[in-house]
Formats: sequence, structure tokens, C-alpha cells
Amino acid sequence: MARGKLRIYLGAAPGVGKTYAMLCEAHRRLERGTDCVVAYVEHHGRQRTEVLLHGLEQIPRRELEYRGGSFAEMDVDAVLVRAPQVALVDELAHTNVPGSRNAKRWQDVEELLAAGVDVVSTVNIQHLESLGDVVESITGVRQQETVPDGFVRRADEIELVDMSPQALRRRMAHGNVYRPDKVDAALSNYFRPGNLTALRELALLWVADRADAYLKQYRRDHRVSAIWGSRERIVVGLTGGPEGRTLIRRAARLAEKGAGGEVLAVYIARSDGLTSASPKELALQRTLVEDLGGTFHHVVGDDVPAALLDFARGVNATQIVLGSSRRKTWQYVFGPGVGATVARESGTDLDVHIVTHEEVAKGRGLPVARGARLGRTRIVWGWLVGVAGPALAALLLNTVHLGLANDMLLFLAVTVAAALLGGLLPALASAAVGSLLLNYFYTPPLHRWTIADPKNFVAIVVFVGVAVSVASVVDLAARRTHQAARLRAESEILSYLAGNVLRGETSLEALLERVRETFAMESAALLERADDRAPWTRAGHVGGGRPVERPEEADVDVPVGDHLALALTGRVLPAEDRRVLAAFAAQAVVVLDRRRLREEAERSRALAEGNRIRTALLAAVSHDLRTPLAGIKAAVSSLRSPDVTWSPEDRAELLAGIEEGADRLDHLVGNLLDMSRLQTGTVTPIFRETDLDEVVPMALGGVPEPERSVELDIPETLPMVAVDPGLLERSVANLVENAVKYSPADARVLVSASAMSDRVEVRVVDCGPGVPDEAKERIFAPFQRYGDAPRGAGVGLGLAVARGFAEAMGGTLEAEDTPGGGLTMVLTVRAAGPRPEQQPVRPERRTSC
Repeated sequence: MARGKLRIYLGAAPGVGKTYAMLCEAHRRLERGTDCVVAYVEHHGRQRTEVLLHGLEQIPRRELEYRGGSFAEMDVDAVLVRAPQVALVDELAHTNVPGSRNAKRWQDVEELLAAGVDVVSTVNIQHLESLGDVVESITGVRQQETVPDGFVRRADEIELVDMSPQALRRRMAHGNVYRPDKVDAALSNYFRPGNLTALRELALLWVADRADAYLKQYRRDHRVSAIWGSRERIVVGLTGGPEGRTLIRRAARLAEKGAGGEVLAVYIARSDGLTSASPKELALQRTLVEDLGGTFHHVVGDDVPAALLDFARGVNATQIVLGSSRRKTWQYVFGPGVGATVARESGTDLDVHIVTHEEVAKGRGLPVARGARLGRTRIVWGWLVGVAGPALAALLLNTVHLGLANDMLLFLAVTVAAALLGGLLPALASAAVGSLLLNYFYTPPLHRWTIADPKNFVAIVVFVGVAVSVASVVDLAARRTHQAARLRAESEILSYLAGNVLRGETSLEALLERVRETFAMESAALLERADDRAPWTRAGHVGGGRPVERPEEADVDVPVGDHLALALTGRVLPAEDRRVLAAFAAQAVVVLDRRRLREEAERSRALAEGNRIRTALLAAVSHDLRTPLAGIKAAVSSLRSPDVTWSPEDRAELLAGIEEGADRLDHLVGNLLDMSRLQTGTVTPIFRETDLDEVVPMALGGVPEPERSVELDIPETLPMVAVDPGLLERSVANLVENAVKYSPADARVLVSASAMSDRVEVRVVDCGPGVPDEAKERIFAPFQRYGDAPRGAGVGLGLAVARGFAEAMGGTLEAEDTPGGGLTMVLTVRAAGPRPEQQPVRPERRTSC
């Protein structure tokens, strides 16, 4: 079955006319003979919108009961059975009532699309998931109902329903959006002109971005290479030189002249990865272009003009900004240069700007990668072969003369060997010595520095040229191989650092140890100071050797900012190693900052938790403890009053009130003390083998009339449990009291137990209002009352204490839904082992309400 198509009407705010436009579209399709139905449309009492529903078939909604109320939701099953061609589904970001087929309405729409039904829907820009933080910063309201951006972007059609802020506010004032009693509040809060303007800009930019993505896809699918100037896109060609910052600023000014202008800076790197660009300068230029709102791109290509033009056409650019060539006049003999080539081959669809700068005609001036050090031993052997090798070859050839051509080949082999061992200079020396020896010993007239035959002169010249060329190629290949190996090693190190960042590793000592091992140093330390006059202190240190107190005492130091430095001892590093060392230093600072931020967050969290608990305790003392105290004091004052003679019945009632208040105080204070013990970690369970049927009945002592409100189902064949009886009794007592508190008066709370493998579960089942999934963990936090529980119902510590005691005994306490409504608390503890006479335990009893 073909997937259905999705059309979305997107608006900047409620009231712009999304639903109205959707219903108008439905009538147009209906007139064309399309089978179109209303799956769910909410007119919000707007008369013009409600009128458009007439004449459209509406699928009856599904009624759901939730927390004593009745709610109408889209009936997905009914729509699927009806199987229309087009279904209208309003409010795409809506959250369905618990018990619905799906949690979100966009998931309902996904089912309809998968079934081949076309869907027309509506959504506001503030409901897109990625814009939640932005919308909250603009309006001060956090949107709870959101739809994933990816789902909206996959829509086949998105139509923007736009309206100016002034027109929307007029609609509000005329009562066309909200009821008259809500208009003033809406106009002065969410629907302020600034809010509406910002939301409208978000909607316009989001739709423009999607249109741009669609245009790129269309050009790619249809292989369109010509530039379509739908918006100004300016590509800046960078070389890594200092003039790049001038070019970026110039391009930014050009972009500002046109609405929606975009700057894309691109650096073309050689495919072999060996570049002469300054990494530091490129990093600065990347930061600059991003600060100006542009993007930085790194492209690989050996033909710079072709790569630049391919990139520009690929992004549908309209202009290219290049700098005037930095080459000197004589260097133009090698070609016209990148700027001239790009301008010549850009065609009529790309404008090329050549910008002058201070570096014009000053030469490249970029740092060139130094040749690899071949080592002292190899250089010595290279010079020996380059100087002594031709002499030994001449002695050999004086003994056995092979002819001038073979003689030259032998000397050429010596030159190549010198290049392989010592590099270019020994090879040049070998070529020079070899040419002189060839001239002196093997070209007539012999033993003279002259050449009689011009052919021999040409041969000697060719030998020197070939020797120099071969030596240069061999030397360059050897150095490039070494450079590639070094760059590979550097990339592995940088990949390790990047992996640390992604994994969030925060061990400063481990990073310093890696630095020490990588560069074979004796010690590594990260030094810091508060200001320029303060002494240096070590934030981290690894390795032995003398301790480094200041950067000046280290063999190598890399400053990071004004008050941090990475100091290493052991040897002096070559200059080419400092680039990677700088990356290590920057990562060390990040790790140090992250560690301190984490420590600060922990301290802040502890302070916030302490403040919250203190505030809650104050609230408990000020109200929850004061209420029973006030009742006790009033009863005692009445009994002691000499002016009143109390009957035995009244006296008994007052004494009962005193006893009830004292019991309540005892319960509240007990929970407060238990919570304080859990917070301070002073709860030490004393484990022993215990029967549940001995502990659980004792936990019902605080429940009024337990025989009427609680039902026990504790099989005698259960295994014994390894628990602290006192802690288990308090946990079960708190769970039962909480369940009785929220259960209906005519429903009994069930306390049952069952064995599962090496665990025993105690289930406390009530038929109360229940708790939604997102709040099931929150109810175990201290000082939490669920829903509208009155202040006198306790301080909200019962469940927190119960879970704390359960975890102290190595058990767990979780909340589950009771089938039919209500909440089931599942307390799991360890079994102590089966009894010898134990029979198989019957399956766990499941109760529904």
C-alpha cells in the first residue's frame, strides 16, 4: 500500500487562520470529488470556522474517562475503518489523554499515513521541538506539547498561514480568536506585538529553510548546474593567509546589502593532506566567519580553481570573493593564478570579486612544513656515500673499464644511494664529485679537466641533470613519507583528544600522563595562577623528576591564556611538536574547567537540596505539626477549665482527640527523624530471617479499622526473608497508610505477597485515582504530596522513607498501575532460602479495580 501524503498548514501563533485554511482546502477537494472526512477539528467556538464544518463528514470522536472527567479524542480505528482518501486532523502537536491508542496525535497521523490515507493537518511554530528554548526565551512560556521537527520536515507540502501582528491583534480585539473575557489578558501577555513579530520571523525563516532544502534536492535530482539566484550566497575563497580576515569581512558587508544573504568561507586543501596553510590562522578565520553568521567549509582538491567553482555551484552561490594574488611578478610565468582562472571559468552566472589587501605581491609568506629530520647517523652515512662513494667507484672502474655509459650508470647509482641515506645535499655533492671524476678519468683527453668530444660533454651534463633530478625525487619522497607518518601519528593523537571530549572523560591526571608518554617526558604539570602577580600553583602533576613550580623552570612550556600553562620536563621538544602539544594544553584546560564545574554543580546541588529540605521542614513545622499541637492544647485547656463541667462522654471525646493528635505527632516526627537518618546515611539494617506473616500484620497498627479497610493475602508457604524487621514494618506501614489515604471509602486496600526466584514481592494495591507515568518517580521524592492532597495529610515523607528503608535492606520499591485504575506499590526484598517443608507458592495475585 502506498504511503499517504501529508500537508501541513504552519502558523506563527493561534488565530492566524490555519484551521480555516484547512477547511477551505477540504471544501475545494470535496468539490473535485475527493473522499474527504474530518477526523478531528477543533473550532474553539469561532463561528466562521464552525460554519465551514457544515457539509463535511465528521468521524465520531472516542470518549475517554480520565481522573473523573470525560475527554474526546480522535478515533484512529474508526478513521482506518472508514478509509477515506483525505483526513483532516487539527492540532498536530496535541497530547492524547492516557488510555488513547498513541501518546501523541502526530503518532496517530503516522498510522493514517502508513495506511495510505492522505492527511491535512495544522501546527504552530512554537510547537516544533527544536524551537522550545527559543520560544520560551521570547514569550516566557514553555510549550509542553511538541512535535518532532523531523516529522514536520518529512511532510509532502507545508504551507505558511501568515498574518501581520497588528492584524492578528485586531482579530483578537474583535473576539474572533478567544472569548471576550480572555482577550485583555492574551493581548497583554502572549500576544504582545514583539512576541508575535519574533514568532512570525521564526515561522518565515523555518519555511524558507525548508524551501531551500527542497530547492537543493530538486537541483540535485534534476542535475541542474546553473546558478539560480534565489538568494545571495557569497563564497569566500581562503588560502590560510592573513588576508582571509579582510575577505570575510568584505563578504559579510556584501551579504548585508541583500535580504537573506549568506556567507560561506571555503578552504581548499591538497588531497595528500600536506598543506602549507597556517592552522592557527585558519582557526581564527573560522571563528570570525561563524561570529559573522556564516559557515566554514574544508574542501579537498588538487585543482584549486576547479574545486572552488564546483563548491560554489554545488551550494547555488551567486558571488565569489577572492583576494588579489600574493605572488610576486616573476611567479606569473607559472600561470595566471587562481583569481584569474576562477574569473575566466565562472561563466555568466557567478560574479567574482577580487579584493585588494595588504599582502598583495608580498609572496606567499606561509609557513612551509619543514623536512623531516633524517637523523645524525643517516646524514653521516649519506655524506660518506656521497663523497667517498664516487671515489671508490672510480678506483673500481680504473681496474675494470666498462665504457662511458656503464660508468655513468654506476656513478648515478651512488648518487641515488646518497639521496636515500642523507637526503638532497649529500646527493648533490655525489653528483658534483661524480661528474668531475667522470670528466677526469673517462672522457678524452684523459686525466685533464677538459672534454674534447662535444658528445661526451652532453653526456656529462645529462648525467648531472639526471642525478640531481633523481636525487630530488628520492629525497622528496623520503621526506613526504616521513611527513605522512608524522601527520598520521598527529591525527591519531588529535582523534584521541576528540574522543575524550565526546566521551566526557574528565581525568586531568590521565590526560597529563598521556602527554608525558606521547612526548617521552619525565613529568607534566598544569600550572595556574589567579592573576599576573600571584604565584603559580599546580592544578595537576604526573611523573617524577624535580617538581616544576613555574613555567620558566620547565624544559617546555605552552601558555594557555594569561593564567594557565602546561609545563613539561625531560628534554627540549622540536618546534613541529608544539602544535600537537598546544592541542593537549587546550584539552587539559577544558578538563580542568569541566572538573571544577562539576564540583561546583555538586556543591550547588547539595546546597539546593539542603535549602529545599529546610524549607519543607519549616513548612511542616509551621503547619503540619502545629495543627495537632493546637488540637491537643485546645482539648487540654478545655479539660482543665474550672468554669465548665464536662460529662463523661465529652471528657472521653476530648481525651480521644488528644490521643489522636499525639499519634499524629508521633507519626510525623517519626517520618522526619527517619528521613534525616536516610539523608545522613546513618541507617544500618540488622538482618535476620523473618516471616512476612509476622511483620506485615504489625504494620497495620496505625491504620484505623484495618479489618475493614485492608485485606491481607500473605501465604504461610512463602520463604523467609532476609530483612531488618523494624525497617520492613515501617516501610509497609507507610505504604499501607498512603494507600488507605487515597483509596475510596468503599474499596479495600490489598496487601499480598508472592515469591519469585530468590526474591519476595510485597504488593500494596489501591483503587484510588492513580499516578501518571511521568510522576511515578517524583512521588518518592521527600516532601511530595500528589495532586491536591490537603496540607494536613502529612509532610510528604511516607513514600520517601519507605523507599529509603527498602534500598537500605538491598531491596527495591517501585510504583505500577492497578488494572482498572489505582496504584500498586511493589516492595521487593531478598529471600533467606526455602523452608524444608515449603510447598510451591501459588502465582502472584493480580487485583483489578
